[in-house]
Amino acid sequence: MKVGIVGAGVAGLSAAYDLALAGQQVTIYEAAAQAGGLASGFRDPRWEWPLERFYHHIFTTDQEMIKLTQAIGYRDKLFFRAPVTAQWWNGQGHALFGQPVTLRLPRVGTVALPGLITTALSVLNYPGLSLPARMRMGAVGAYLKYGTRNWRSLEQITASTWTRRVMGEAVYQAFVHPLLEGKFGNHAEEVNMAWLWARLKARSFDLGYFVGGFQGFVNALQSAGERLGVQVYLSTPVTSVQPTATGWQIASAQGTHDYDDLIVTGSPQLLSKLVPQLPPEYLGQLKQLRSMGAVVMTLALTRPLTDGLYWVNMPKDQFPFLALVEHTNFIAPEHYGGDRLVYCGDYLDPDHEYFRLSQEELLERFLPALQRVNPQFDRSWVRATWLHREAYAQPIVPVHHSRNIPPLATPLRGLYWASMSQVYPWDRGTNFAVQLGQQVAAEVLQAHMSG
Repeated sequence: MKVGIVGAGVAGLSAAYDLALAGQQVTIYEAAAQAGGLASGFRDPRWEWPLERFYHHIFTTDQEMIKLTQAIGYRDKLFFRAPVTAQWWNGQGHALFGQPVTLRLPRVGTVALPGLITTALSVLNYPGLSLPARMRMGAVGAYLKYGTRNWRSLEQITASTWTRRVMGEAVYQAFVHPLLEGKFGNHAEEVNMAWLWARLKARSFDLGYFVGGFQGFVNALQSAGERLGVQVYLSTPVTSVQPTATGWQIASAQGTHDYDDLIVTGSPQLLSKLVPQLPPEYLGQLKQLRSMGAVVMTLALTRPLTDGLYWVNMPKDQFPFLALVEHTNFIAPEHYGGDRLVYCGDYLDPDHEYFRLSQEELLERFLPALQRVNPQFDRSWVRATWLHREAYAQPIVPVHHSRNIPPLATPLRGLYWASMSQVYPWDRGTNFAVQLGQQVAAEVLQAHMSG
């Protein structure tokens, strides 16, 4: 069986690997110059490691990702640390996760407390809420993370309504609303509670990263597939696909090639463009799947910006971006020629002006915010900047969203669609891209076994 795959992101590469393991002939077409999709990286000439275009890490709970690194012989390149995550309040970042807490015990010495305990202590010490509100937030957060798996009932109500009712208005305004607004902008009030549950459920206190960055993992996965016979065409956008009597034909700069099955990874808009022959009702369903785009500026600074903070959630009513991520407070700067690397990132509607502004114009918007974070900051600290934008980055998930998601197998025989819109209720990420790729590969194989 010959399978064509459009897109060499983590989902496409994972699907190709599983199909090739099962003895199938697989070819991947990728428009970009390198594989990886949203997890791909870039490299400055002075850096030892590449850096992700969009900030990345995994969690200890990301078992599909961890098992795949083991399968391709890359597990020794994956490591976990506990960098400090903070919430911006009253002019500074207050640590919530990763802040080490130790006890000195008689005849034992200094003992570091587990992450769960240190996080609970950080939440209880957060000054932006009253003690009763902090305790309520901690109790409800523990229930969502450890006490329930019934996400289907949670998707029947918005996160705004549920958290206001259960956590209280103070917690909602201090934590939940900034998170929802930062991720979904004007759509914050539409997002269902299952999304927030999944975000808490699937995350760990320790964060994982790869020697050589995520591009190193992607390259290893690509090589593992190629050793099994997978052919990967980079810098090769697909110009059209056509159904044939026995399957599908892909046209690209490599010519036209026939396949028994076709897997399209990527946005609903890409699938609609490539396969306008899909039934009108299915195309209408694709159009109803909405998403936010991502805009991320990366700055190489000559000195640290924050005092050891990795990730700082920024209030959107005070700052021109959602997240301030000082990557080199997680990964040592010596891997990047001594640069101190800072991301300024945001999720925005694809028609937002940030998608039109030049890199220099956007930098001028962001620089005053960096001086607010560190009053000593000066523009002379900025050695270089990079700007990356993607229109399809964060699916919008309203109530009863599970009803909106098409299955992986489309109505057309031999055509499959695998995208981040279908990992729901989980939030998009590399672990669920791996899982999605494995699922679509399994469906392709099952269809041929039963057909």
